[in-house]
Amino acid sequence: MYRYEHGGDIYGSRKIFLDYSVNLNPLGMPEEIRQAIAEHMEEYAQYPDPFCRELTQALALKENVDQNMILCGNGAADLIFRLCFALQCKQALVCAPTFSEYAKAVRLAGGVVHYYPLQEDKGFYLDDAILLRLDDSLDTVFLCNPNNPNGALIDACLIKAIADKCLQHNIFLIIDECFLPFTRGYSAKELLITNPRIIILRAFTKIYAMAGLRLGYMLTANTHVLEQTAVFGQSWSVSGPAQAAGLAALQIQGWGERTLRIVEEERRFMIEALRKWNIRVFPSDSNFLLLQHDKPLYDLLLSQGILIRACGNFPGLTSNFFRIGLKRHEDNIVFLSHLQDVLRTSCD
Repeated sequence: MYRYEHGGDIYGSRKIFLDYSVNLNPLGMPEEIRQAIAEHMEEYAQYPDPFCRELTQALALKENVDQNMILCGNGAADLIFRLCFALQCKQALVCAPTFSEYAKAVRLAGGVVHYYPLQEDKGFYLDDAILLRLDDSLDTVFLCNPNNPNGALIDACLIKAIADKCLQHNIFLIIDECFLPFTRGYSAKELLITNPRIIILRAFTKIYAMAGLRLGYMLTANTHVLEQTAVFGQSWSVSGPAQAAGLAALQIQGWGERTLRIVEEERRFMIEALRKWNIRVFPSDSNFLLLQHDKPLYDLLLSQGILIRACGNFPGLTSNFFRIGLKRHEDNIVFLSHLQDVLRTSCD
């Protein structure tokens, strides 16, 4: 039977009133997006533009790249799978722990996954030892920046060094930057023009809280890779509502800065509160936190109607690791209150 491996599965229990298992924007979906979806209702009787022409043009302006470097998809996950088939991945390097869809897509495309273990005593941050692993035995490398599930950014100099070595050894470097808007980290976008082996993945899903609409895109200067990736997708992979929502999102001013302010404030607040209760909190640069505790926090909080992400199915982690997304301050107060209650009760 198929097993779901991610957060956000609130459908198995209708008693969930707080979902901390997903890493969406604490501000929620902007009102401008809601309005745009409603205003374009009449268009949804038509097939959507299979080439996302208007959306791609708007993205090109926002990203300051040629529109021929952009391919939209049904979320970043859709593009991950299409890329693995398009690139014919045979030998891929994937960090552990990280987002599980990379390995899943490589295997589905007939490739072999090689795990590069991130060190717990280093906060699961990627260090330059990975450079020694990049050689002619690989054809693809996946990086998540910042990494999921711990939220750690990759140093800019290290990204550049990895990119150079991948170019030297003809390795495709796929960098997932879907959570980068929640940080002040470095984007590899500036390397695209000089390095045709780089592919960047981005999404509207997290920063605009559009998880149910499914909209992502990839950036690459390698037109052959882009065209081949397009071939492996269905003709109408991006729905009309998603395209309307994406266009509206790109017109919103100041959303990124507002998001950064609340994420940085709530991250400091939550880390301080959690550590007071002897919960190990790993350093994070993003909008989610990786926790470690001996008690079964997932089950304890689920009994209170709160869903968190159990991380035992991440390669490199065990059942005493958990992940929580950050929310608004008032929600975080409620979460901490329930967490304190279950920790006290479990000690009785």
